[in-house]
Amino acid sequence: FYYFVRLCLEKILPQCILQSRSLSGADAINALRPFYFAVHPDFFGQHPKEREINENSLKRLNGYLENLQKPGFRSFKPTHLTFYVRESEPNTSNVQESFSASGFRAVSFTLHTRDLLSTVLDILNSCSLSTEHVQSLNVNSQSRKEAKTVLNRPIKWDKTYYSFTGFKDPEEELEQAQRVETTLISWLDDNEASAIKKLKKSLPLRKELERLKFELSRQLQLSDIRWQRSWGIAHRCSQLHSLGRLVQQRPEVLKNVKGRTLIFTDRSGMSAAGHIMLGTMDVHHHWTKIFERLPNYYKLQKRMLFLEDRISQLLGGIQVIYIEELQPMLTLEEYYDTLDSFYNKLLDSRLPFHPRSLRGLQMILESGRYAPSLHELGHFTIPTACDPATLRWFIIAKAQEARQNLKRKEELMITEKELINTSTEKFSLDRLYKEPSVSSAQMIDCCKRLLEESLPYLQGMHLCISHFYSVLQDGDLCIPWNWR
Repeated sequence: FYYFVRLCLEKILPQCILQSRSLSGADAINALRPFYFAVHPDFFGQHPKEREINENSLKRLNGYLENLQKPGFRSFKPTHLTFYVRESEPNTSNVQESFSASGFRAVSFTLHTRDLLSTVLDILNSCSLSTEHVQSLNVNSQSRKEAKTVLNRPIKWDKTYYSFTGFKDPEEELEQAQRVETTLISWLDDNEASAIKKLKKSLPLRKELERLKFELSRQLQLSDIRWQRSWGIAHRCSQLHSLGRLVQQRPEVLKNVKGRTLIFTDRSGMSAAGHIMLGTMDVHHHWTKIFERLPNYYKLQKRMLFLEDRISQLLGGIQVIYIEELQPMLTLEEYYDTLDSFYNKLLDSRLPFHPRSLRGLQMILESGRYAPSLHELGHFTIPTACDPATLRWFIIAKAQEARQNLKRKEELMITEKELINTSTEKFSLDRLYKEPSVSSAQMIDCCKRLLEESLPYLQGMHLCISHFYSVLQDGDLCIPWNWR
């Protein structure tokens, strides 16, 4: 009898303990509020590189948290994340860490937990944030039931919380920003001199960058050389010099790059778009291995294109595309696995699409979504986990609207290009461009309003249309598309 009771307890207790330690999605969000305040991209307006890294890491983190909440989800891959964490009192910690002069530090960690509570604690501990408020959360079944009635009520933290943690009160920051609303004219008045000084200082490096890029592109017969991040001109020159040294030392390993686009990014490999990725933190040894593997990558790319074609045939001729500006930077292997999984699912379902009935339409695949959607630019966003019957109904119902959106996209792109040229000429800009996150409609609205203004400040400048005001380290002016 004793043995039987012990055996039952060994089976039951772990489940009880796990349930008592579980968090709901709302609990997890509340528990992570200090973390979100510390890494939110809106607080890194003056630091575009760190802002972009935090944006991408948050997308991957949110996908990981969503997967944890899916019923029956068992397939987990360790997820490595890097965040820049704001610090208001860096000297109060006993831990020796490297802080920048701007008041933030880089933190990297790998998530491999399978429940929300452990994940939340890992994130907070990795960023040296307090976990006391997590321990005090009442996460029993009754509290979760009661939470449903107040799920939409915003959480308001006590003022003592900010005094204890050292974080800024977001409500106070928002109120302060609203009291002193920045206008385009006032911001240009305050920042014109600084931007001109930085731009003049960067001009020799800009010429050097263009020379290096032209020579390497010609020597290696590359289609293009690009950067995923908003690195400064000096950083980009350094990367090209490093590539140039590899060309001199090991010219034989670069024989297979002809006609390709090379991208300097966070990791090395080949991207889902077929571009050669060189990780900026990798040494020549890693780059050399990537160049040596190119023939195998090209074979895998052919298999990937075949899978895209097969999926297209099963879905009435709709084209499977990969949009770099809107999708995560996936490796070729990751994208191939996504396509293969989706293709096998379609084969099993045998959806009755009429051949070529959807020809001319486009779709992208995403692994972190639950329901299909139609983007304003005309392409369908299809989750790999989507129910086939739901997928068929959605595509057929939205096909006509998708064709209209695609037509409007073409018209918007033409209008956008014309307005960029007109604005560049009127203000004698050296360059006018936008961040990928700014849509064509937003860019058009911005340019139309700019053309109504008289802005002599902009002559000879590099102007970037973004979501925030900033002067980049090389003198580029960033203004929000909805400036006032």
